[in-house]
Amino acid sequence: MMSTRCAVILFLLFAPGDRHVTASIEFPTLDHLHTKVPPDIQEAAVKALATRALGDNAKFFQFKVDSELGVPNRDSFKLQTEQNVIHVTGTTGVAAAWGLQYYLKHYQGFHFSWGGDQKTWRGFRPVPDPGIKITSNDRFRYYQNVCTSSYSFVWWNWTRWEREIDWMALNGINLPLAFTGQEAIWQKVYLKLGLSQKDLDEHFAGPAFLAWGRMGNMRGFGGPIPQTWLDNQLKLQHQILRRMRELGMLPVLPGFAGHIPEGFTRVYPNVNCTRLGGWAGFADPKYCCTYLLDPNDPMFVKVGQAFIEEMSKEFNGTNHIYNADTFNEMTPSSGALSYISGAGKAVFKGMESGDPQAIWLMQAWLFLSSFWNADRAKALLTSVPQGRMILLDLRAELYPQYERFESFYGQPFIWCMLHDFGGGNYMQGQIEDINQGPFKARAYPNSSMIGIGLTPEGINQNDVIYEFMNENIAREKPVNTITWFMNYADRRYGISSLNVQTGWIYLMRSVYNSTTNLKHHGRYVVVHRPALKIKADVWYDPKVVIAAWKYFVSDSSKLKSSDLFRYDLVDVTRQVLQLLGLQYYTIMITAYKSKNATLFNTTSGMFIELLTDMDTLLSSDQHFLLGAWIADAHNMAESEAERKLYEYNARNQVTLWGPNGEILDYAAKQWGGLVGKYYLPRWLLFINQLKEALSKGQKFNQTAFNKNVFSQVEQPFTFDTTPFPVQPQGDSVQVVRTIFKKYFPSTRSKFFKKLKQFTPHGKKYMKYATRWLKKNPRVINKLVEKWQRMNTRL
Repeated sequence: MMSTRCAVILFLLFAPGDRHVTASIEFPTLDHLHTKVPPDIQEAAVKALATRALGDNAKFFQFKVDSELGVPNRDSFKLQTEQNVIHVTGTTGVAAAWGLQYYLKHYQGFHFSWGGDQKTWRGFRPVPDPGIKITSNDRFRYYQNVCTSSYSFVWWNWTRWEREIDWMALNGINLPLAFTGQEAIWQKVYLKLGLSQKDLDEHFAGPAFLAWGRMGNMRGFGGPIPQTWLDNQLKLQHQILRRMRELGMLPVLPGFAGHIPEGFTRVYPNVNCTRLGGWAGFADPKYCCTYLLDPNDPMFVKVGQAFIEEMSKEFNGTNHIYNADTFNEMTPSSGALSYISGAGKAVFKGMESGDPQAIWLMQAWLFLSSFWNADRAKALLTSVPQGRMILLDLRAELYPQYERFESFYGQPFIWCMLHDFGGGNYMQGQIEDINQGPFKARAYPNSSMIGIGLTPEGINQNDVIYEFMNENIAREKPVNTITWFMNYADRRYGISSLNVQTGWIYLMRSVYNSTTNLKHHGRYVVVHRPALKIKADVWYDPKVVIAAWKYFVSDSSKLKSSDLFRYDLVDVTRQVLQLLGLQYYTIMITAYKSKNATLFNTTSGMFIELLTDMDTLLSSDQHFLLGAWIADAHNMAESEAERKLYEYNARNQVTLWGPNGEILDYAAKQWGGLVGKYYLPRWLLFINQLKEALSKGQKFNQTAFNKNVFSQVEQPFTFDTTPFPVQPQGDSVQVVRTIFKKYFPSTRSKFFKKLKQFTPHGKKYMKYATRWLKKNPRVINKLVEKWQRMNTRL
């Protein structure tokens, strides 16, 4: 039964000019979660945003904030034209910014994205009378994964944060995570509790790994954090919170989940705590096995209360909503329902003691573990008063948990799209799941859905998927994806091209239409540590991607003036090259297993040349530069020691991910510089050792190779300080044309067209692919002949 504190309001409204569709339950317990910033301050913030986005053309807009404009607990905006001025009225500053973006998108053809903006002003265009009024489907639009702060935001300054907050507001996001600078707050709390700075130095992870230190997955690695970092991040958080609040957003601050420094046990020797097991390969006691305070220990509530009170003091209050993930990818020490319920009660009590109006926001990612059966999940979810906890159904586009747990047993939840792992920049998406999923969730019996959310581990990839998802804020029903993608192409480039529209449709039907439940789409062979067996992920028909590539290249002269087109052209070409890399790799390994040294030498040379060309391609565009990532890390440093520490963090995260490769290549990036100086040397070492094994008639030793590649390539790369270019090298359009001429013939082979058929076999991919190649030797011969002819011609 639903709590009487929840008002059941089953409705589907399509009132003229104010249309929205919503779920069935309202939560009065959340009614205090609204902005308290005066309207004039919000209006000024939106006006300033418009000036940053539009320059002098901001003069055509006036903004007003009127909280009574729409229905309760939803955001609405209204657009009207008066005397050649567009009047934008919103229930909050965010709603007004969303209204501005709606006008710019639908009347001016503007496009705003992480990759860049297209802002060709087409002259003043009025909104026809009587105007437009639109209301959001849900109460909240959430943004960020707890990992995003490390995979993407870690090296950001205020200029980059300001742009991101503008992007949030333009897309109607009103519930953003705000985790920056929390270590400075913890420092104050723990020092007051008697811990030493040495205790904290051993506890806080390095800048690029803070997310996992905060969740208690590991500790200390990548540190110790300099005091200048703590101080500067705290200052940055003040700027972030100020701007978010001025726009009417409700920033989500961290709460205490129970993880404590080891030094806590020295200062409080009688405290009841558990030392957790290792996580994701971290086994060194220096970095692993963090301490979890027992929820029944009196210190649990004391620490939780002290942390929230310290935050409230520092940031002039809070917005009453706090994130804490006690068991994220960590198995509880007990499966007893009483223990699990007690843990939930303690986390919430710690929040409530510091803020009587506290709402606990928790990622539901933990429920994907087999540990969490229905009874255990229910024990945790019902340990908090109904309506005082919000669940993020973190990867609802593929693994919706609300269906498993009866709409989280009545607790409100947000339907989220996770989409990306580790900040990987490969093309992928589940377009139909995103198109249909939120509507299914709202229609679920007694649905407690209260919002939609974006929860990628990393950003700066696949702009199209995030724009598509963001439009679910007010969609009345799923859309025609073909029409949507064609319009997207026109807006993104500001130039209409039937060929490029067609290319986007092909991408929509291939890389962006995944229906498989692979955890990590896009872990292509190029970024894997070399081995004789590599699991390949190709969930789409390669022929369709090749067709998209051909259409993009065909109109590259027409659209080359668009930076966003050049970005996408490089991205599609990169996608094709990694597919070809899988083809060459498979034939290379088949030749090795067949002891055909001549064929092995030829195909391994093809593979190495492809990696070299990929590095040239990626180095030609600003969006794919390792040098930019490292330069941003350098810019955070105030001393040479800090510069070295931050560069180590930056390099390690995208390669070894741990001192010994504990999460090797998880955050792999296909970047110029990284391909040429990290992935390519690994493959060269692998190929040379295979050649040696062939010549000596010996068996390849994978274990010995792993040790060699770690000591000769991987670990040295993380400590290296050789600079990389921070500006693109070469003309990306010309580079793509050369690559197209060189590699397009290789995409015509029968084997390339069968990649999708073999890859679902996972780790048995090589078995099936090799068997087919042995039965069709002419395919290999033809491919090699084409390659040799093309190289001669070039």
